[in-house]
Amino acid sequence: MINAIVLIDAEADRIQEAAQAVADLAGVDKVYSCAGDVDLIAVVRVRDHEQIAEVVTGGINKVDGVSRTVTHIAFRSYSSSDVDAGFSIGE
Repeated sequence: MINAIVLIDAEADRIQEAAQAVADLAGVDKVYSCAGDVDLIAVVRVRDHEQIAEVVTGGINKVDGVSRTVTHIAFRSYSSSDVDAGFSIGE
């Protein structure tokens, strides 16, 4: 499974509607509204890289209210237990 994190800028008066429309797209696992440099963050989970292009350029970028996206493809996933185990010295 390939994971991508999509940072989304949205029109201020369309954030909630854009978030729901993005969340309804196939391949989108979660959408977060957030404070900071972007309005929304979408987590995309698909089987291959071509599907990322379909979801982002063919789906998210076409949602009314979405003005810009930046996509980051994840290579590895870490959890707090993974990190703790990596720093454990025979405990």
